[in-house]
Amino acid sequence: MEANKSTDPRMKALKSCGNTERVIGWREWVRLPDFSSSLIKAKIDTGARTSAIHAEDIVIFKRKGKRKVRFRLYPVQHSREKTVLVEADLLEKRTVRSSVGHETRRPVIVVRLSIGEYHFPIELTLVNRDIMGFRMLIGRQAIRKLFLIDPGKSFLVGKGKKRKKQNLSKIK
Repeated sequence: MEANKSTDPRMKALKSCGNTERVIGWREWVRLPDFSSSLIKAKIDTGARTSAIHAEDIVIFKRKGKRKVRFRLYPVQHSREKTVLVEADLLEKRTVRSSVGHETRRPVIVVRLSIGEYHFPIELTLVNRDIMGFRMLIGRQAIRKLFLIDPGKSFLVGKGKKRKKQNLSKIK
């Protein structure tokens, strides 16, 4: 989703929203509104290029000639009680190198991400993160030029605070 400044729709949407205070903490409550209204505790990781979410039962298939992926989300950290079955368009399969150097091929989808009052599209890889501390990792590519990160703070946009929504994309 690399784009230059003049054509990046996220940048145009940011300019129109008028809010220049876009500071987030090293962890934040986020939503994937196309899939679930549940809050997901996410780690903001500028050391990671791509974003990832914990997914299980991943199945890639074709429907009407279009590649799709079906998977199960468990949005609540350390809990298997709430589950969401998701079906999405498959963007591609991508090789991703972990922090320890291990490479895996992961399905990639494009989803709308909500961080506080901000809503914008990101590329998201699907992987089993069951043993990791966070169900979702937001990499630098997703938040580049959108936010400043305060590594000493957490949950700066609040847990589900009612605020005026600001759409950072034209995604439907």
